[in-house]
Amino acid sequence: MIIRRDDLKGPEITALLTEHLEDMRATSPPESVHALDLDGLRQPNIRFWTLWHGHNLAGCGALKWLDAEHAEIKSMRTARAYQQQGVASKILQHLINEAKAAGVQRLSLETGSMAFFQPARHLYAKFGFEQCGPFADYQLDPNSVFMTKNL
Repeated sequence: MIIRRDDLKGPEITALLTEHLEDMRATSPPESVHALDLDGLRQPNIRFWTLWHGHNLAGCGALKWLDAEHAEIKSMRTARAYQQQGVASKILQHLINEAKAAGVQRLSLETGSMAFFQPARHLYAKFGFEQCGPFADYQLDPNSVFMTKNL
């Protein structure tokens, strides 16, 4: 498996992000869906990576810079065919390494509070993320869990 910086132009990433947005809309009320679409991810303060197994897209993740020392994890997703195979751990470790290399001191994220998101919350906790209050432009929301990690 290899991880590479992605330009968000391939049909594989379009399909994976469409699946991601569909799941977020199916599990969260509209006002609590904070996942970004392709245009939202094509911003100058966002870097995006994909993990490939041969020619198959296995997962993705992004970093959104909030300021010079604080970044947010966005669009973490594992393709259904690759779930429970360590893909999310590989992507998360890559994002942490990239953030550290760029001088980020604090890495934060928002995920859902529902049972659907329990595996994600468990993964983030395993990597040292702890619950915190809302950050950046987020508001307190019973459907959201906010987590952060000092690097």
